[in-house]
Amino acid sequence: MTKPFKTLDDMGDITGKIVLVREDLNVPMQDGSVSDDTRLRAAMPTVLELADRGAKVLILAHFGRPKGQKNPEFSLSKITRPLTQVLGRDVQFIPDCQGEAATDGIAVMRNGDIAILENTRFHPGEEKNDPALVDAIAAIGDLYVNDAFSAAHRAHASTEGLAHKLPSFAGRSMEKELDALQAALGEPVKPVAAVVGGAKVSTKLDVLNNLVTQVDHLIIGGGMANTFLYARGVDIGKSLCEKDLAETAEAIFDKAEAAGCIIHLPYDVVVAKEFAANPPSLRTCNVHEVAEDEMILDVGPAAVEALGDALKNCRTLVWNGPLGAFEIAPFDAATVALAKTAAALTKEGQLTSVAGGGDTVAALNHAGVGSDFSFISTAGGAFLEWMEGKELPGVKALFV
Repeated sequence: MTKPFKTLDDMGDITGKIVLVREDLNVPMQDGSVSDDTRLRAAMPTVLELADRGAKVLILAHFGRPKGQKNPEFSLSKITRPLTQVLGRDVQFIPDCQGEAATDGIAVMRNGDIAILENTRFHPGEEKNDPALVDAIAAIGDLYVNDAFSAAHRAHASTEGLAHKLPSFAGRSMEKELDALQAALGEPVKPVAAVVGGAKVSTKLDVLNNLVTQVDHLIIGGGMANTFLYARGVDIGKSLCEKDLAETAEAIFDKAEAAGCIIHLPYDVVVAKEFAANPPSLRTCNVHEVAEDEMILDVGPAAVEALGDALKNCRTLVWNGPLGAFEIAPFDAATVALAKTAAALTKEGQLTSVAGGGDTVAALNHAGVGSDFSFISTAGGAFLEWMEGKELPGVKALFV
C-alpha cells in the first residue's frame, strides 16, 4: 500500500550524506542518570539503519525547557553516554545544532558515524519556528528524517520547518506510529471501541467530542465517568466530579446518540469513604446506591464483564486513560481486567488495539499486558491531539 509520506525505504543511496534525524531524547533524569530509556530505545532502529547505510547521522533533539538560552543543566552532552550504551555504538557530541561549531564537528565525521547536536531549544528560534534558524540548521545537512512523533504536535524549527527545506522522510518509529494510528482511527476495521479514562472531563473534552463521531462504542471511566453519571441524575456521593460540566456531558450524550455511538458508563461501582489502599469501608454496589459520604473509585466487576463482552464484538480498540484510581489497590482491578481481555482478543487476532498517554502506558504495564497490545504509543500530547482529530504539524509536513 502506498503511504502518504516517504520512509527510509525511499531514500536511495545515502552513503556519505549528512542526515539530520529529529528524535525525542527528552528522557527523565534522576541523580544525573537516565531513569527511563524508552525514548532512547525508540531512536535505535532509525539511527542504526542510517549509520549502517553509510550516512553521517546527526541527531536533533530538545531537552527540558531552557527557554531559548544556553544552560548546561539542559545540555544534550549528558545523553551521549546513555545513547552509546543503548545503540552499542560510539556517539559523538557536537556543541551546536547550526553554524561554525556544527560544521567543524561534522568535518571530522566519517561515513557511518553518529553524533548528537546540542539542544535545539538553546536557540529562541526553535519554538518560534524561525525561518532563519530553519535555514541555518538545513545548511548543515543533506536530508531530513523526523522520527519523533511525540514532538509532532509542535510546529517548531526542528519538527516542522526543516521538512520544507530538505528532502524529508519518516523514521522507523514515526512510520510505525502513523501506521498504527491509521489502523486505529484513520481507516479502522469496524466496529470500533474507545476507552477514555482519567480524572477530568475538562482535559478530554475535545477527545470525547471527536470520538463520538468516530467510534461505535465509547467506554468512559475514571473520575470523568462521575461527571457523566451526575449529568444523568445519579447521586455520586462525594466522588470527584466537575458539576459545572453537566450540560457539556449532556451535549456529548446527544452528539453520540445522533452519530450512533453507544456510551458505556458503569452500572456497578467500587466505593469507599476514604481514598486509601484496601480501606475498611470498601464495598461494591449498584451505581444508584452510593451513600453521600462515599466516593466512586473504580468500575465494578459486573460492568467490567459487560464491557469485555462489548469488546468481543469489536475489531478495533483505542485506549487512553485508566478506568479507576489504578495507582492504589484494589482500585486497579477494572483497568487490569479489561486490559487483559483486550490483550487476549488481540493475541487471538480478533482485535487491533492501540493505546497511548503516560497514565495509560503505566496502567497497561501494571496489568502485565504492555507488550500484548497491537501498538502502544509513548507520546503524550501528540497522541491526545491525534485523538482530538487535530492535524499534527510535524506529521503534516512529511506528507507528500
